[in-house]
Amino acid sequence: MDNYIEIIEKQREFYKKNETKKISFRKEQLKKLKTILKNNEKQLYAAIYEDFKKSEIETYITEQAFLYKNIDLYLKKVSKWSRRKRVPTNLINFPAKSYIQAEPRGVCLIIGAWNYPYLLTLDPAIAALAAGNTVILKPSEIAKNTSAIIAELINKNFPPEVFCAIEGGVPETTALLKQKFDKIFFTGSASVGKIVYEAAAKNLTPATLELGGKSPAIVFKDTNIDKTAKRIVWGKFLNAGQTCIAPDYVLVHESIYSDFLQALKKYIIKFDYAFENKNYVQIINEKNYNRLKKFIEEKNVFFGGETNAEARFINPTILTDLDFSHPVMQEEIFGPILPVLKFNDLNEIIEKIKSGQKPLACYVFTKSKKNQNKILQEISFGGGMINDTIMHISNPNLPFGGVGNSGIGSYHGKNGFITFSHYKSIMSKPFCGEPPIKYSPYSKNKKKILKQIFK
Repeated sequence: MDNYIEIIEKQREFYKKNETKKISFRKEQLKKLKTILKNNEKQLYAAIYEDFKKSEIETYITEQAFLYKNIDLYLKKVSKWSRRKRVPTNLINFPAKSYIQAEPRGVCLIIGAWNYPYLLTLDPAIAALAAGNTVILKPSEIAKNTSAIIAELINKNFPPEVFCAIEGGVPETTALLKQKFDKIFFTGSASVGKIVYEAAAKNLTPATLELGGKSPAIVFKDTNIDKTAKRIVWGKFLNAGQTCIAPDYVLVHESIYSDFLQALKKYIIKFDYAFENKNYVQIINEKNYNRLKKFIEEKNVFFGGETNAEARFINPTILTDLDFSHPVMQEEIFGPILPVLKFNDLNEIIEKIKSGQKPLACYVFTKSKKNQNKILQEISFGGGMINDTIMHISNPNLPFGGVGNSGIGSYHGKNGFITFSHYKSIMSKPFCGEPPIKYSPYSKNKKKILKQIFK
């Protein structure tokens, strides 16, 4: 679609008419989107299968169900979240009333990600529409079939001045970023996030960046080895490891290292990851397949390591006998390869983690409150869990987002509404009953009174 400038202008003109600020209008868009997704589930499943070989059940569990639930949440809460909120007024401004009023940002650009192409593209759009914005949506071209079906369904069912999807690759995204938006929301890599942030800065456009990083799982000797291994295997190899909050590597206390490796192996075998079992997906493209395969050296493979270039298949793989200097520890893996390192000194590994970029997630497996609190207090990360993985993303009451190199800003639930809203501060004063203390002439007596007020 090459008329994107015209569409942006149409959205800007439509936004000025204040239609999107009506709660009834917002709810109408959300209900329409849910109906479209429900009525076209088969087409959505078929498209994602072409991109990933991702099964219907896994697509529903990890993408569609979240979208439906989030739409329902916004439909239920948007009226409440949009109301003026009274706040106290300080004594110096007596008599007056103070309140905060949420208003939409305006015209929003949302750039989606390929790894969960429906959830990570449409979920921020749902929040933006609920907050009363118009939306230009840019699905990831890497997952080309899901990009096509998203664009088709949106552009066929929504007026472009309200909600429009624009397909394309780097040239189209670059062209969009040159335009003036009121909010930019990007999900993807840190390297591209820096480009997006730089483009946003040129127009002083607020930007939310949902990025990634090397998210550690730290396993202490007092953990439940069996359940810990089960939960890490599930979280790591979900979507073939192509999950921004997947455990990127595991640090295991040396006293349980061998037993833990055997437990990991047991659950990989038990879950029997395969396309035909509807619990595993392809690596998204040849470029990523080749990047991941370079990490697999026979001398480091404890389990797995099988690959198939034609099918873009990499078996769940555990790597051992490596340290932080190994190439696999230098970048986010984003695939089904799990390095497992041993540790003895907790302070030492905390320093190792802190010496790198701040991770998007961190997972701690221990019964010890002392160790839990030490990790939570000393390591900066976006969000995480104690004694499980991934599932914190499923709680809409928790803001989801990174810190530092793993992201800027957050969303999900009310935090999504906040992200796509501006909060105006208003003070309302009557014409009567105003004390003269702020007006000239000034005196020592007035100064004494002001000192008491400002104490």
